Amino acid sequence: MSARTRRGGPIRILNVVDEFTRVAVTTHVSRSIGSGDLQQVLEKAIERHGAPTLIRSDNGREFISTTIVEWLGERGVEAAFIEKGKPQQNPYVERFNGTMRRELLNGEEFDSVLEARVMIEQFVEEYNTCRPHRGLKMMTPAAFANTQKKSSA
Repeated sequence: MSARTRRGGPIRILNVVDEFTRVAVTTHVSRSIGSGDLQQVLEKAIERHGAPTLIRSDNGREFISTTIVEWLGERGVEAAFIEKGKPQQNPYVERFNGTMRRELLNGEEFDSVLEARVMIEQFVEEYNTCRPHRGLKMMTPAAFANTQKKSSA
């Protein structure tokens, strides 16, 4: 995703959402996000949550780089890309991004990337822990994820 500071400076936002639990696993906010940044973000997410079987993404340069695809493959993670112009093939992150756009980005003006980072992290925390989802039997993503951990133990 992208936004701008009050003075017009670019803000790039990377959101990673678990398709099953709807948990926003991580977010990264910066002026720009390249494949090196993406690799660091995914490394931290994998360390914290474990490696997924598959990561679905759009065809952005940072996602389709050979380095990232090979790096994911070394970890047993398949890189799956949606067709260009078909965001409906990635509905959970698109839904999350749309909610973030409507409820935060469209109503806020950020003075800096740091301010955006803090507010976006607060939004993600609220989204994961305070907002029930109909698709999760009116549980929050975090609560639903916890029930899955208990049932698999």
